[in-house]
Amino acid sequence: MDPFADIRPFNDAEVPDALQRLLADPEFIAAITRLRFNWAPRLVTRLLQPLVRMGLRRELAPVDGVESLQHVVEVYMSRMIEDTTSGVTVSGLENLPADQAHLFMSNHRDITLDPAFTNYALYHQGRETVRIAIGDNLLTKPYVSDLMRLNKSFIVQRSARGPRQVLKAYQGLSAYIRQSIQTDQVPIWMAQREGRAKDGIDRTEPAIIKMLAMSQDKQQESFGEYIGSLRIVPVSISYELDPCDGMKAAELHAIASRGGYEKAEYEDVASIAAGIAGQKGQVHVAFGQPLGAELDSADAVAAAMDKQIVGNYQLHSTNLYAWRWLHGDSAALPAAAENVTGSFSEAEFRQRIEAMPGAQQEFALGIYANVVASKLQLAESAGAGE
Repeated sequence: MDPFADIRPFNDAEVPDALQRLLADPEFIAAITRLRFNWAPRLVTRLLQPLVRMGLRRELAPVDGVESLQHVVEVYMSRMIEDTTSGVTVSGLENLPADQAHLFMSNHRDITLDPAFTNYALYHQGRETVRIAIGDNLLTKPYVSDLMRLNKSFIVQRSARGPRQVLKAYQGLSAYIRQSIQTDQVPIWMAQREGRAKDGIDRTEPAIIKMLAMSQDKQQESFGEYIGSLRIVPVSISYELDPCDGMKAAELHAIASRGGYEKAEYEDVASIAAGIAGQKGQVHVAFGQPLGAELDSADAVAAAMDKQIVGNYQLHSTNLYAWRWLHGDSAALPAAAENVTGSFSEAEFRQRIEAMPGAQQEFALGIYANVVASKLQLAESAGAGE
């Protein structure tokens, strides 16, 4: 019996059948066609779908398991980077032992790109790619579920209802993460919070840490020792442009003005597509230092996570444009602002924001500016602690 069969990624033996399901799924083929030919009219993309299916079948023919599929994914990832970014840079990974599995816990700005860029950094340094934690709320279509589990994703059962069901789901998730790190020696990626930081404020939810700690053997190890054994590494991912900034601003405005927001059907799938296809400018992935055994509570772990994620976050020019737009040219800036670069001018950024409905523009600016505020707060707290 496989205790994790319902949540784990597909194994090598399951890959061929899953690929055949994808190739036979008209919705999947239509989605891939729209991504590849997003410039073409809908009628043209319909006509292209048989050709796209043939091309995919040819590309996937050599795939015989999880690892060989990762090579195919890298080709698509490199193509996306070439088309939609101004370049990807990485820092800190060289400080982590390559022969150890780590639990990479990152800020969360994009549904699929955050783990994808983490994987891109690992892959190009010859390291094992991660198993990715993904909420079951995203698996709204069969092809999405197959696609995610093929790409080493495991399922966080957010739809669990009732205290017993929730407890069982989280205990299973915690046990699977522990097995991956300590037994399988396969790294994990998970977000520091449930759901994206749509307002640009990156904060770790202590509840995530408490879930991880459910597998602690309290008879054999302290809380800190267990946290240390997971080798949790904070990761900061920064995008010069957020492809979903307009969608996020609309949601934030709705919550502020109406007190709530109801997602449209398949909105998360649309966000995934927009994130992949949209322009991102410069992207930076910063790997921090593993958290140590001295952290004796979930709150202490969350605070240590936040310190590294905010501290290592690489600012872009768009962050400073938005900060000055909201607070004026004389507003204080963090020391990290001295070496900021960008590939988009202030005029281009202003044009992007002003294309949004007027009432939503301040929320869009906050997505970019709030990380500047977070860095200033971090500097103030460090100064107060001296």
